[in-house]
Amino acid sequence: MKKKFLALLLAAGSVFALVSCGNTDTAETSVPSGVAVQVSTVERRDVATENRVSGTVTSDDETSIYVSATAKCTAVYFEAGDTVEQGDIICTLDLGSTLASYNAAKISYDSSATSYSQQKAYFDKQLALAEKNVEDTKALFAIGAASQLEIDQAELQAMQLRATRDSTLSQLRAGMESYRANLEQLNLVMDDVDSEGNVIAPTGGTLASLTATEGGYVSANYPVAVISDAEQMKVTVYVSEALVPKLSIGDAAHVSVASAPAEFTGVVRSVEQAANLQTKLYAVVLSVPADVTGLISGMFADVTFYTESSAGAIAIPSEVIQTSNGVQYVYVVENGAAKYVAVTTGLTGDGVTEVLSGLSVGQQLVTKGQQYLSDGDAVRIVNGG
Repeated sequence: MKKKFLALLLAAGSVFALVSCGNTDTAETSVPSGVAVQVSTVERRDVATENRVSGTVTSDDETSIYVSATAKCTAVYFEAGDTVEQGDIICTLDLGSTLASYNAAKISYDSSATSYSQQKAYFDKQLALAEKNVEDTKALFAIGAASQLEIDQAELQAMQLRATRDSTLSQLRAGMESYRANLEQLNLVMDDVDSEGNVIAPTGGTLASLTATEGGYVSANYPVAVISDAEQMKVTVYVSEALVPKLSIGDAAHVSVASAPAEFTGVVRSVEQAANLQTKLYAVVLSVPADVTGLISGMFADVTFYTESSAGAIAIPSEVIQTSNGVQYVYVVENGAAKYVAVTTGLTGDGVTEVLSGLSVGQQLVTKGQQYLSDGDAVRIVNGG
């Protein structure tokens, strides 16, 4: 009997111990009350409105070589990015038919020009004799040695000769102009191309682009090659009518060229006052500092203009601002609780937004967890600043 009672007593003690341990574990793992948030102190800083646009890097001194005809490329001697000297042969084109047409056009023009000059000289000489005959006849008439009829006949002959001269020279001039127009058109093809179809570099520099490929064709619509002076580059962007009035010569802008890679401050040096007829955009050119290297004509650039600024403004991260029914608001922490604060905002830039009213310097602004809050909720700050 005593043994049975002792066993029951030990069992009861074990149960009590287990219950006690369970209560201790529960107390140690309970979660503190309040919504977990992160905060930062409201401060003043400078804010500037950002306007981002894309542009293109080009050379300040750039020469495009065009061949105003479709022609097959038989050889290429350089690649894009290579450096060429003035007079270098960049590629060779099959311009046999074009060269024949050019030579024929030049012969036709030279012949027509020679014919015009000869005919003009002949008629000028004949007209001078006819006009002298009129004057001589009038002198004879004055002394009674010629009649009025003879004067009239001399004047008629001179008038007819003048009309014949004008008509003949006009026709010759029209033909000559036609030949010259044809020759000038062919001259465009032969500009920077020698008599063997070699495309010659008119200046030295870097081959920013080269469309010619061996066995391929070049077109009059695109330059065969573009040669740039890599010592001085520029960035050209196209902006909307809303942005262009806010830009002025001398304004600074942040420029980033990912492919270089390079980041620098560019300065606006020109702003077009007339929009492109097709795009309705305005060209803005920025200078590149001389110490910036690695840029190649044709690279893409990201340009950020700072058009409006506010110094010493109350500014907060743009992402913490919430909107409901057209009202912007944030939460601050006061006395361990969340407080709803309606705000009015101003400029936005660099990830922050200017707050015109609603906040004061030094307040604890909720920067994480605000989407889970309601006005008056208890909060606990974790990793807050």
